[in-house]
This record gives sequence, C-alpha cells and structure tokens, in this order.
Amino acid sequence: MVRAAVLPAVGAPLEITEIDLPDPGPGQVRVRLAAAGVCHSDLSLSNGTLRVPVPAVLGHEGSGTVVAVGEGVTHVSPGDGVVLNWAPSCGSCHACALGEVWLCVNALNGSADVHARTADGTDLHPGLNVAAFAEETVVQASCVLPLPEGIPLADAALLGCAVLTGYGAVHHAAQVRAGETVAVYGAGGVGLAALQSARIAGASTIVAVDVSPEKEELARGAGATDFVVASENTAREVRGLTGGQGVDVAVECVGRATTIRTAWDSTRRGGRTTVVGIGGKDQQVTFNALEIFHWGRTLSGCVYGNSNPAQDIPVLAEHIRAGRLDLASLVTERIALEGIPAAFENMLAGKGGRALVVL
Repeated sequence: MVRAAVLPAVGAPLEITEIDLPDPGPGQVRVRLAAAGVCHSDLSLSNGTLRVPVPAVLGHEGSGTVVAVGEGVTHVSPGDGVVLNWAPSCGSCHACALGEVWLCVNALNGSADVHARTADGTDLHPGLNVAAFAEETVVQASCVLPLPEGIPLADAALLGCAVLTGYGAVHHAAQVRAGETVAVYGAGGVGLAALQSARIAGASTIVAVDVSPEKEELARGAGATDFVVASENTAREVRGLTGGQGVDVAVECVGRATTIRTAWDSTRRGGRTTVVGIGGKDQQVTFNALEIFHWGRTLSGCVYGNSNPAQDIPVLAEHIRAGRLDLASLVTERIALEGIPAAFENMLAGKGGRALVVL
C-alpha cells in the first residue's frame, strides 16, 4: 500500500489515502516518486475542464527512482533516476508519422486503464497516464525517460511538463529568434519557464504580464526585462515598451479569452501569438475579418510545447548544466501530498510559481 492523492469524482475534493499498487507487468515500470509538480492541468482535471476517467490518481509532472521493471523493459533498471512523460507517442498514428508526436492521438489511452485500487477494492485510473501524486506509481515503459546526469532528482520533475511546455512554446511553436521582442502572459510555472527560454533564445525585450504585482521579482529573476500588471490597458502598455509597434511574439500561458485577445493585440503587425494556456469551451475569442487581413498576425495553439520529450530533455539538461536554465527558481513552495488542495487555491488566486510535492 502507498499513499496517494485521489480524485473520487469530478469536482470533489482530493482525498489523501492509501492505495493498493500492483507489481509492474510486462512493459511496465514501478517508480518511487521523488517529487511531483502541481500543474494547472491537474486543477483542470479536478474541476472537469479536462476530462479523464474517475476515480483517478492525479499528478502528471514527476520524477523519481525506478523500483522494479516488468518483462521486456530494457531502457531503465532499478535504481535509475527517471522523468515521467505523461504523453508518450505511439509512433504509428498519422500525427506521429508526420513527426508531430505532441499531437499523438493515442497518447492518453493509458488514462482509461485500471492503475490501482483503494482499500475497499474500488478501481482507480491514472490521471494523464502517470498518477504522480503518490509515493509510488506503475506506468508504461514509454512514460519513463532516463534522467540525464547532473540534474537534481526532485527538481527534474519540472522537466515533465512546465519546462518542456514553456521551452517548447518559445523554441518550437513561436520559434523566437535572437533580437526579437517577446511578451509572456502569466508568470506561473509554465510562464516562468517561457521567460527563461526567451532569454536563452536571445530575445532583446522580454515583457512579463501577470495579474499579481507580487510576481514581478519572480518574473525578472527568470529573465523579464519589463513587468506589466494586467489591466484593460495591457496591450497598450506592452506596445509602449516596444516603441509603439508591439512585440514580435506573445506567449499566452493563461487560457482565458480576454488574455488571448490581449496577447494578440499586443503584437506588432505580422507578429505571432502562441497560446499555451488551456481554457474551457465557454472561452470564446472573437476577431473581425478586416483586422485579420490588416494586421497579418499569426495565432497558433501549442500542445506540450510542441515538444518531443526524448529529444528535448537532453537539450534542456545541457542548458541546466551550463547555468542557462534554473529549475529551482521556478519552485515557490515545496509541499507534502496534503498541501495539494491549498496549492490549487493559490493557483486560482494567481499566487506563486510552481508548487512541488516532495515525496
């Protein structure tokens, strides 16, 4: 039996309870978690914005140590440090054949599996495949990536979502070039990673936008050259920081219609807006046909940073070892499993960066 954070039903409070976790079967790996990041997607799962089978063990951003491997697993062994990959690509669907592994249609199939059972025998599903809000988890081998040397095991949890997403949004989706100007909307875990990534890309002006003025220090520490407190004048303020032109690239990490629209309005003519935040179906963004023609801007979505974790994590590790990327600075609190509900509340209130569950 291991302790885990279980979502009993959509909209219900998380329950910290003991679960019966099976031994790994063929093609599976058992991992003792070192840490798990509390991501906005976990909140979206708990409130029904994103739907997965329930009851479920949440948590999808994690790192840990291999405890045991099932038959046929050869790329990791007991004792190895690993990063969990919540969206493993199948390698055979249309998206994978195009090389767009972040759009794999089979990536979340494992979420429907029975992952474990409660003490009374109730079946539990692994939220977003990996069920990282637990002392230990059993996952498919494709969800486990070896941890590169020289990366702290607990902080490496952030590589599983926040950093891959923020880095990928800047380098893959928006393709920020040296000398360009960038605005990042939302200075949570993903936004802070995007700010660091814009600095790594060589952006000249990096504007952080957030509703909370308390986040200015965090944002500037991550690489922001300017900070704007979100208001109805945000787009005008951002344009004012770029000689009235607007930024070359806006990265939206909030997932709200008003923020997406503001990000679009803050870019220059011909600029690019990349939407990372996950919003609900009720968040409708509107544009008129004339402005689309006149401004010549590009609006694009971004899934998991348009990243290939197997290829990108070694690159990120090199940035970390060289001191260009600082994982620890993204973490604003380290908590136990019992602290996850409070971390959700802080997220809703726009407080802090990434909360890290240390196990």
